This record gives sequence, C-alpha cells and structure tokens, in this order.
Amino acid sequence: MPLEEPSWWYGEGRSAVADLLSPLERLYGAAVERRFRKAEPYRSSLPVICIGNFTAGGTGKTPLTRFLLEVLAIRDVDAVCLSRGYGGSLSGPVWVDGAHHAAREVGDEPLLLARALPDAGRVMVARDRKAGLRAIETGGSTDVVIMDDGLQNPSVAKDLSIAIVDARRGFGNGRVIPAGPLRAPLAFQLGRVDCIVVMGGDPAEAEPPVFEDLKKRFPGPVLRGGVAPAGDLDWIGGARLIAYAGIANPDRFFRMLATFAPATLTRRPFADHHAFTDAEATRLLSEAVATDAELVTTEKDLARLAGTSGASAELARRSRVLPIRVHFEERDFLRLGALIDGALKAGTRG
Repeated sequence: MPLEEPSWWYGEGRSAVADLLSPLERLYGAAVERRFRKAEPYRSSLPVICIGNFTAGGTGKTPLTRFLLEVLAIRDVDAVCLSRGYGGSLSGPVWVDGAHHAAREVGDEPLLLARALPDAGRVMVARDRKAGLRAIETGGSTDVVIMDDGLQNPSVAKDLSIAIVDARRGFGNGRVIPAGPLRAPLAFQLGRVDCIVVMGGDPAEAEPPVFEDLKKRFPGPVLRGGVAPAGDLDWIGGARLIAYAGIANPDRFFRMLATFAPATLTRRPFADHHAFTDAEATRLLSEAVATDAELVTTEKDLARLAGTSGASAELARRSRVLPIRVHFEERDFLRLGALIDGALKAGTRG
C-alpha cells in the first residue's frame, strides 16, 4: 500500500489523528485477516523462502534478499528472486534483464538485484505471484525461490517466512494502517512468520528495546542483523557531499554517511521509489556545481536512474554510490543457515 509516511506514526505519545482513524484501522486489519482466511494458497513444487516486514516502509528487505542470494550462490544453490516489481509497468511474469530493462518497466529493486548479481541468481517480476511461481517452475533449473515482500500475500504457501524489523523504529505507535505503520495487527502477523531479523546498527552492540520485546512475544528465533557500508569509503571523510535518496527511510542512509565525517553533508530526501524528473536532476547537478560538492546516492536510486536520458542520465553518471551489505554475528548466521537448510529440504514436491 504505497503512501507517504505520516510523522505521527513514529512520534512520541498518543496522536489524536491516529485515534480519529481507529475505525479505519479496525476495518483494514479485519480485511487483511479475512483475506488470509479465505485464501487457497498455491503450493509450489519448489521451496519458497519469503522475506517481508510487518510495517509499511523500508526495513532492509532488498539488502537481506541480496545477502541470501549471495550465500546460496556460494553454496551452488540455484536461487530465483520473485518480486512483484513495484513501480514497474510490466505485470509479468517476465525475467528481468539487468542490461536492457529499466526501473520504469520492472521496478527499481528487481533491477538492482539483476544488475548486481548476474551470477548469483535470476529475478522474476510478476504481479500475480502464483503465475510467477509457475513460470519459474517451467523456466529452467531452480532449487529455491526467494519471494521478496510477500508476507501479506496469501496466494502462495511459504516454507520459510522471515520478517525484518527496523531496530531503531520498531513498530512505531503499534497501530495498523492508516492509524499506524503496521500492515495488519501485530499478533496476527507474528503467528504467520518463522523467524524475525531485527535489522540495524551493529549486532554486537546492546540489544534494542524492540529486540527484547520480540523475544518475549515471539516463540521462534529472533536474530540480529546489521547493515554497513561496503567497499572503498575513504572518499567520504572530509568531502563536501550532497546526498539524495528516494527510499522509504532516507534518514538511515544520511546517518550512515554522517558517521564517516564528511566536511559537509546536504540531505535531499525524496519519496520511496521516486522517479526523478529532468528538472530535479538539473537542480541537483547545479547545486553540486555551485557548492563544489560530490553527489552520492543509494544503489536503489542509481538503479532507478539507469536507462534514462538527458539530465537524469547525467545525474546517474555524476553520482557516487554508497553500497551497503548485511552482516550477522556467527551465531545468528548459523541459525539463519539452519532455517534455510530446513526450507531447502522440502525439496521438489513433484
């Protein structure tokens, strides 16, 4: 459900607006539960691992999906990512070609994965997840399907469901859309997942309050995952930067850059999945020239600019990227591996 995130979703104290929306909150939550009760999920012949979140907005689904695809590739497991391709014009099923597709066709997240991991997995876009699974089943050798953002989709049976929770933001005010960020009542959602990954910060640091809360409320494994920049980062320190990001939680990206002590850091946030116009690109380019600053953005934003022309193409060419990677402490990495092994053992079902 795409929408702008109200500040009071994660604000302090009780919100009169949230209280006013409580009737709609109850209707929305009931509708989600009813949809699951009435569903007849398709059981694929392939193991299905689903990655999603309990709330609207970004929690790190794409980085974790990429992490799993890389881990499975190292193990010589042929994995396919199945995405709905949000923001793209193609309904699918269609295999994403990282060299030829554009984000406006297949969505920024599938394109990012297809371009970043040409040897670690394939990416299928399908609005109808059931149709996507059937296409994957007949489309060549595949050992497992990684279903991106599918926890609220009851049309497909899953062998392992992993929910990601942002360590800093948690569940906000704990209320359901539109009164809060939850996609359904939390108790209902907790009953539909096998594992929770609390993402953010360093797993070796003190456990955030949401982690302790989940360990009390959820009977399954609750793991800590971190997201950190990767590659050469020496260019950030002392640099004049203009950072722009059209992701669900741009402040997380800006905070990450700030830890590397740039001389100046100008923040330019945009809405999630934002399609940059040439006018916006021109403004960013002009600002960089006027302030003698470097442009920096996220991998997802750069993927969205791929295949554009004019000022947008120039913005892509002039922008540096801050790559990020997911990491776990060894104990939680092994626990996650055991869960994946259990899903893989489901094997083919004929």
